[in-house]
Amino acid sequence: MIAHLLTSFRLLLVVPVSVGLARPDVLPEVWLLICITVGISTDYFDGIIARLTETASPKGRLFDHSTDFLFVTGGLGGAALAGDISIALPILIGCAFTQYVLDSFWMHREKELRMSTLGRWNGILYFVPLVLISVSRLDLMDSSSHLWSTVILLVSYGLILSTIASIIDRAISPSQ
Repeated sequence: MIAHLLTSFRLLLVVPVSVGLARPDVLPEVWLLICITVGISTDYFDGIIARLTETASPKGRLFDHSTDFLFVTGGLGGAALAGDISIALPILIGCAFTQYVLDSFWMHREKELRMSTLGRWNGILYFVPLVLISVSRLDLMDSSSHLWSTVILLVSYGLILSTIASIIDRAISPSQ
């Protein structure tokens, strides 16, 4: 029950984070970073709590992963609208997540999600551009915006490539 509350709280943060990344004038930079940090923290702790309380379930994992998907794609979609990253990343994440769910429940007729190692790491690393963008907006160091932009673009293009690799991996290894 507590794990679901944490996941639900992260779900409530999808809209403020997405809008805050799309429109920097709407949500102060510090609050954006706080919302992203809380989102990441709830993602980290919900699974731990579910396992400790022995309430982990396939439906709980689906709720958690779906919420993660909405959080990162909403945030990255907002970042793309602001021109911080390529729109290709949130679109590819949508394709990868759809493939993940369809492959698990429809193709293999499983009653739970079938994770892959690359997909798991991508899922974790999708939070990185959100953090980088929110920290870059704090203007902690004068004249560092070009450096932040470069790092954010490199990370996002790396994630585009790893997401494509994950999609291909899942497509050619259906028996994972």
